[in-house]
Amino acid sequence: MAFTRSTGKHRAPSRMSRRSAHVAGAAALATSGVIGTLTSPAFAADAERASLEDTGSIPTIAGYELADEVEDQATAQELAAEVVERQAEAEAAAERQAEARLQAARQAEARAEAAREAQERADREAERKRLGSFQLPVAGSYVSTAYRASSSLWSSGSHSGVDFHAPYGSSVVSVGLGTVVEAGWGGAYGNNVVIRMHDGTYTQYGHLASVGVSVGQTVMPGQQIGVSGSTGNSTGPHLHFEARTSAEYGSDVDPVSYLRARGVNV
Repeated sequence: MAFTRSTGKHRAPSRMSRRSAHVAGAAALATSGVIGTLTSPAFAADAERASLEDTGSIPTIAGYELADEVEDQATAQELAAEVVERQAEAEAAAERQAEARLQAARQAEARAEAAREAQERADREAERKRLGSFQLPVAGSYVSTAYRASSSLWSSGSHSGVDFHAPYGSSVVSVGLGTVVEAGWGGAYGNNVVIRMHDGTYTQYGHLASVGVSVGQTVMPGQQIGVSGSTGNSTGPHLHFEARTSAEYGSDVDPVSYLRARGVNV
């Protein structure tokens, strides 16, 4: 004798609710990557249920047909395919973002490299200007005896350079970049230094109390070469400064004009 079903019990789920349940289930299965062929198990379950119904072992559920279940399986497979597609889109988007970040990093590195190169060029230009610059041999000093001034103090009868005011022990520096060609006692000049400048001219610093450089040494603009004094033919501490076209005595030029032509305010 077959079991009878009470009203309202064992009612098959509506097609809408079954579809919703399958959608949720399919999405979960698709996300975990375990969507497989679901049609065969469905047929197997349906056959088993039919067998049980024939023997009267379970109640018959009206309205829940094989076509509905097949449709549900197809829907689940469609949803799984959509999930896979969305996963592929997400991966492609992630790859694009990674490529964009890499490109941005490369551009930032290129900008940094360009900035470093620009700074290096600026530093080289600044150094070139510094090495090509000239300055006073005694900082903040002034000319106390002019060029070509007449006096019996000088063997030639006139001043072959200029005297800069310089109290005893004042720092005396090279007026520019050059190489020392004479350093030591210079007769009437006392302790003196002669420098061949980078532009081929020569400068001389006389009456020094002491000399701080040696022949062959390269000196930078503003580098100390000695301290002022009153050695040689001198009546008091000062710096005798000459500008020459050669290292030889008698090739002197106006030191003030020489320095002014090189940007020094004298």
